[in-house]
Amino acid sequence: MADEKTVKAPADTNGMEQIKSIEGAIEAILYAAGYPVKYEKIAEVLGLDLRNTKTLIKHMSEEYNSEGSKRGIALLTFDDTCQFCTKEQYAPYIREALGIRRGGNLSASSMEVLAIVAYNQPVTRSFIDQVRGVDSSYAVNSLIDKALIEACGRLDAPGRPMLYATTEKFLRVFGLRSLTELPETEIMLPPKEDAPILEEDGQLSMDDDTSAGEGSPDEE
Repeated sequence: MADEKTVKAPADTNGMEQIKSIEGAIEAILYAAGYPVKYEKIAEVLGLDLRNTKTLIKHMSEEYNSEGSKRGIALLTFDDTCQFCTKEQYAPYIREALGIRRGGNLSASSMEVLAIVAYNQPVTRSFIDQVRGVDSSYAVNSLIDKALIEACGRLDAPGRPMLYATTEKFLRVFGLRSLTELPETEIMLPPKEDAPILEEDGQLSMDDDTSAGEGSPDEE
């Protein structure tokens, strides 16, 4: 029995060392990138298959993101990409060390628009205006500039108004892996009279009597 253990130990040790070496390479890639990197690219560089690459990164994320972890870095994982980011509780230290002024936060109006898009996407700008009761052009354009929302197509209706949805950056900024992790809300929205309606099957439909109101030039 002693001989068996003596033979097996080096193999197990080598296996663990190889895994740690691969994880170190993944850390280096994500740290150097500073932006989301596709699992496919990591797999290609390391000579691994996609499934094993995702498994390794998932294991790493559990270590980085566990409640007991004292690391200042979190590993965010998404459907197709992953990325390092600093943890929110260390933001004051980062600002102080790097001389970053407070600011850049979203205004109340931008947050309202972002919430409307996030919970109802895809939506037209006229629907956003209808929910808020005011023109939302500035807030919509600001969110597009910040890459938190983006145009995702046009509604198949007269005027073909632009549809907007949240981006992957939106998920990263709010620490979400997917839209299913959005907090539940009990906010009741007004009827979508002249805006796209998401039916139970997820298809878009329009009220035929009011659809002509869509598609003003400033929405294209």
